Amino acid sequence: MTVALVLASSSPFRRMLMENAGLTFESRAAEIDERKIEAGLEGASPDQVALTLAKAKAVDVSRHFPGALVVGSDQTMSLGSRVYHKPKTLAEAKENLLSLSGKTHRLNSAIAFARDSQIVWEHVAHADLTVRELNETFVDRYLSRVGEKVYGSVGAYQLEGEGIQLFSKIEGDYFTILGLPMLPLLEKLRELKAIDG
Repeated sequence: MTVALVLASSSPFRRMLMENAGLTFESRAAEIDERKIEAGLEGASPDQVALTLAKAKAVDVSRHFPGALVVGSDQTMSLGSRVYHKPKTLAEAKENLLSLSGKTHRLNSAIAFARDSQIVWEHVAHADLTVRELNETFVDRYLSRVGEKVYGSVGAYQLEGEGIQLFSKIEGDYFTILGLPMLPLLEKLRELKAIDG
């Protein structure tokens, strides 16, 4: 039996979003070096970085599933021209959070579909998140409470948990924030007759 739809990701959140939407699919992580690809994108916009990585993931996984529609996705977080990465230490997480204090940053969530190593569709959705004014004492307490969870998120926060306390305003849909813009994804799947429309 051929697989009609494949998610090029090992992210439990992205898998959950597709499962909750009632989609039948397989998932497989792409074997790409994201930092190496990013290094070749100097001067690229945060949108371009996210889209390039999403396409690379979709194309890589599509090699293993002939004829299948493969969904690749990636998300960047940006404040002006600065692009953030997942923190490697608590000190880095603290610095990132304090740099966002009182400012609005953007999540750039890209999706791309590939079939037989060819990109057939691409899209970038945005969410703008305003962090309230934070003081160092609160950030230290927050980081000690959430612990190692901060390493799993580029912004050192998870909105579905205590991270919601960091914000004063959020503009954008929940799916885009989690890194998989489901509404445009489902619309394109219906258009391609990949799911029941």
